[in-house]
Amino acid sequence: MKFLHTSDWHLGQRLQTNERLIEHQKALSWLTRTIEEQQIECLIIAGDIFDIANPPSSAQQLYYTFLTDLLKTSCRHVVIIGGNHDSPSLLNAPKQLLSILNIHVIGMATERMEDQIIELKDKNGNLVAVVAAVPFLRDKDLKNSVSGETAIDRIIAIRQALRKHYQNIGEKVSPYRQFNIPIIATGHLYLKEVGHQEGQDNIYIGDKENIEVTHFPEVFDYVALGHIHRAYGFGKIHYSGSIIPLSFSETKDEKVVKIIEISSNQLNIQDVAIPLYRRLKTIKKNYEAVFPRLLRLHEKYINELPVWVDVLLTDDNYIPNAEFELRHFVETQKLNLELLNIRTTHQPFGIELDENTISLKDLEVISIFQKKCQNEGLAENEVEEMTSTFRELQNWMQERAQDSGV
Repeated sequence: MKFLHTSDWHLGQRLQTNERLIEHQKALSWLTRTIEEQQIECLIIAGDIFDIANPPSSAQQLYYTFLTDLLKTSCRHVVIIGGNHDSPSLLNAPKQLLSILNIHVIGMATERMEDQIIELKDKNGNLVAVVAAVPFLRDKDLKNSVSGETAIDRIIAIRQALRKHYQNIGEKVSPYRQFNIPIIATGHLYLKEVGHQEGQDNIYIGDKENIEVTHFPEVFDYVALGHIHRAYGFGKIHYSGSIIPLSFSETKDEKVVKIIEISSNQLNIQDVAIPLYRRLKTIKKNYEAVFPRLLRLHEKYINELPVWVDVLLTDDNYIPNAEFELRHFVETQKLNLELLNIRTTHQPFGIELDENTISLKDLEVISIFQKKCQNEGLAENEVEEMTSTFRELQNWMQERAQDSGV
């Protein structure tokens, strides 16, 4: 049986104020074609379908258009789990209707672990696979708060609860092993082993509440994970990564989907590269060298979507009107690119910053908000709730600005 594993779509995401709708449309159209070409029988989406809990209507429309188009392909089953960015109630609202179409949605954990076990059947009603569809597990799904509990105690307790959850669901699906069918598990979490690889940017609340590769029961033939935006593989446990670069820190990553074929206890995993529909480029040069670099980017990608550029000026001295001149150059030359950031390594008053120093200008608003909450001493579950509310407020303000033409 052939599965396709993807995750972290973040539909509705904006890079600063710039919408990603066109990129997402193209990526999902490619995904639909790939599913048909590869004759995929089951699609697994491992969380973070949307970027915020209350996504704009355009993002929701794109989601349902994709699912509708999928009905015309070879894909007989879809398994969707909620991520930490998703609203469980939003995902679960059409759950019963979608189940009629063999689209199985697990927006959140329930008291009955059996609700996370999905039997996949062929057109004749024969059982062909089982999925332990574990969604992003929030604090309340794992443990109750304990008076006087320290932060370290809480992290240890959550790690133990995560491990116990997978052990329990592994025991519940073990009886299916007698049928010699694929048994798949999902998850939306931070795997400890990722920390031994390259640093991963843009991980969100919950990154400390991790488990290890060895904590997943042996009964699973494949574990489809989401939450990390870069593709990783640890034996039969894999992250597919995001489908488009979500920030300038991801521009060097090749975006992929994982195609998994399981037959006669043999596991074959193939990475299929997703075309890059918009280039995100960082230019780190002195002021004079930026202009020819912009021209080369224009010439190279003139037939693609406008390139989004992050400029870091390395001049030792302050350049008056540098930002104005660069933007004026792009506009008058009608270059097929847009300058999203223009920064400088030069600091006033003789302050020298390390190249890796993070400034407020380099952080997304949501990251600054989360750091402020943490500095105020809020518990992580409180930060998560505040973050969700803040994201909804951001989205509401952006939609109001669009409606008023601002």
